[in-house]
Amino acid sequence: MAKMHIKKGDIVQVISGADKFRIVDGEEKGVKKGEVIAVSPEEGKVIVKDANIIHKHVKPRRQGEAGGIVDAEGAMYASKVALYCPKCDKGVRSHIEIVDGKKIRVCTKCGHKFD
Repeated sequence: MAKMHIKKGDIVQVISGADKFRIVDGEEKGVKKGEVIAVSPEEGKVIVKDANIIHKHVKPRRQGEAGGIVDAEGAMYASKVALYCPKCDKGVRSHIEIVDGKKIRVCTKCGHKFD
């Protein structure tokens, strides 16, 4: 099991791959950010809302129900995302500090506490 630097509910920035930039009307409009929906430490992957959209072909499960193609978020490696710091306004690395016996993730650039 690998240690994860990302947790469910974190806001992350995609730092590599096809989903690095938001595309609006055919133009790049900055980096893509999103909330982490699920984390899989065994595989080292995360699922980010509105990033890495895949097309799933779904069969009808009951009689009368329609099948079709459904858009869903696909898993991506955790190394392709960085924790988003609102103070720095970008994806940053973090380190762990122990405060009152608890481990807290802290931005290495500005000292913002995430937990």
